[in-house]
Amino acid sequence: MLSSVGLAVGVVAYYLFKFLSPTIPAGMESGATGEGVLSGMLAWGIAAFILGAPVGLFGNLARIPGVGGLSFRLIVPLVAFFETSMRLATEADGQRAVVGITWNVIRFIAGAVALGLVSHTIWTWWHSRRTRFSEPEGPRTGGDIRSV
Repeated sequence: MLSSVGLAVGVVAYYLFKFLSPTIPAGMESGATGEGVLSGMLAWGIAAFILGAPVGLFGNLARIPGVGGLSFRLIVPLVAFFETSMRLATEADGQRAVVGITWNVIRFIAGAVALGLVSHTIWTWWHSRRTRFSEPEGPRTGGDIRSV
């Protein structure tokens, strides 16, 4: 429930900021009213509330250590990378250069985070495997009780 509410609040805050921004938001040029923002806020707010539950579940599954939770840990950086790539392909022409630079920086950071998550998982798996096979086979107490 917390993930659903949190995602919906984030979407509503985004649209409120977009509506109250001193610059003209995309889609509101040439005298358009705030109805587009209100309908977008309502539609995406409902979608965010519904999709928040699976996102929360994926977040919980991301806590599984090792390779088992890796795919769930990669969801956020991969979505950030692909979402900004789609925006660059469709919206970058009408925006200022700083917008394109910001989206490219986000793509770079998302790729670096994904690479870091995969590298950390592989390193942890390899390190645990190596230490597991290098442990001695004998007793750990230093002696057998029968020899006393």
